[in-house]
Amino acid sequence: MNGAEALLHTARAAGVEVCFANPGTTELALVEALDAVPGMRAVLGLFEGVCGGAADGYGRMAGRPALALFHLGPGFANAVANLHNARRARSPVVNLIGDQATWHRAADAPLTSDIESLARPVSRWVRTAASAAGLARDGAEAVAAAAGGVATLIVPADCQAGEAPGPVEPLVAPAPARVPSARVEAVAALLRDGAPAALFLGGRALSERGQWAAARVAARTGCRVIAECFPARVERGAGLPRLERIPYFPERALASLGGLRHLVLAGAPEPVAFFGYPGLPSRLVPEGCATALLAGPEEEVEAALEALAAALDAPAAGPHLAFRRDPPPAPAGRLTPEAVGAVLALSQPEGAIVVDESATTGLTWFHAAATSPRHTLLTLTGGAIGMGPALSVGAAVACPDRPVLNFQGDGGAMYTLQSLWTQAREGLHVVTLLCANRAYRILQVELERAGRTQPGPKTRSLTDLSGPALDWVRLAQGMGVPAVRVETAEALRQALGRALAERGPHLVEMVL
Repeated sequence: MNGAEALLHTARAAGVEVCFANPGTTELALVEALDAVPGMRAVLGLFEGVCGGAADGYGRMAGRPALALFHLGPGFANAVANLHNARRARSPVVNLIGDQATWHRAADAPLTSDIESLARPVSRWVRTAASAAGLARDGAEAVAAAAGGVATLIVPADCQAGEAPGPVEPLVAPAPARVPSARVEAVAALLRDGAPAALFLGGRALSERGQWAAARVAARTGCRVIAECFPARVERGAGLPRLERIPYFPERALASLGGLRHLVLAGAPEPVAFFGYPGLPSRLVPEGCATALLAGPEEEVEAALEALAAALDAPAAGPHLAFRRDPPPAPAGRLTPEAVGAVLALSQPEGAIVVDESATTGLTWFHAAATSPRHTLLTLTGGAIGMGPALSVGAAVACPDRPVLNFQGDGGAMYTLQSLWTQAREGLHVVTLLCANRAYRILQVELERAGRTQPGPKTRSLTDLSGPALDWVRLAQGMGVPAVRVETAEALRQALGRALAERGPHLVEMVL
């Protein structure tokens, strides 16, 4: 058995079932080893950004890591943007990066680079394997480390191909730390004083269990329950409690939090502005409001929320705490962002996974979908666009029995267009709702917010996608994905219904 086979057998024994790969010459031993490991699925991505994003989506939905296989430093560099999102999401991902044979590194061949320096900014754990004999142990440690986020193992070609003694036993990942009871009691005390307060939820606090515990606390104390702006995963839909979402733009976020005296952090860091704006603070906690930590992102936040509810003698969870809201009326006529959000909210089926990279078009959907059938929402945690199509691949592989709806802006979609090919090849039930506004609209909005209402011709050209307009129907069809173009709310609802009814990938281009 060689090192590559020992590594993959070890990963499989630890529960890893899929490898999203874009390999090269230095990874051929790992590629061949995939055939020797039953139960390890190999999924080809035509661009490394697809593989990194797919591993992120898989990890968010499966709760366990996938492998992402890359070719040396330049190949890995192509995946860094989506792995930045994975790091922000704390997704379980194991990167395997092939490297030059140890004896060849000194030659400084054209593809040789400092891979560890590339990997550290997007990884919580990085190691370069030193021998074939130790590779299985390296793999076991990488999988265990990935329980808390992205782990990267760099594997020289001779370590893959060299003789190895065999796989090793999986390692048990450390459990999340329990929150001290004294901290729970301190938060309970400040919520009892009756001053305006809010629970600020992120991470596992946005699971169904976490939301119900937060709702119980709110019912007892009158505090608000607010989600971070870009959660990795949040359960939503009819029958769940009311959940606010902090606005994206800082002035709106400050207004939303205005008047609070306590902001309790539960699985989320303190809210900050996405960018620095002159005259606005970086930190979005308003003056006069104190933050209090209930649980950090790596602590047992669900248990902490339940302990807080118990400490406050909060009422039991049940339908009386659920948020009741009428669905939006069915829109008609030409498509607008509001109409698109309403159609999606009315059409999405029970159990859907919605991957939202809709940017400006999707601003109204979150509220419209509050009473849609139960669904899971995945968002752009790190702000690196191009996440949606790739994340949808991983989510669909992780949950083949659930439809995936990629609510997607056209600018971001061009970053990982190749995801459509993987969706077609793997027969994944992904419906891409492509928001074709023919612009980097968020940049135009930011210009308007800055008072630049008459941008110059070069500025306009760098935010405009209409010359020539992208033909998404033909682009999708060229990747093997059936596609249609719609311009009215009625046509969108019909096209979405047909796409959801038929297994496999589809794309609906929505002209806005």
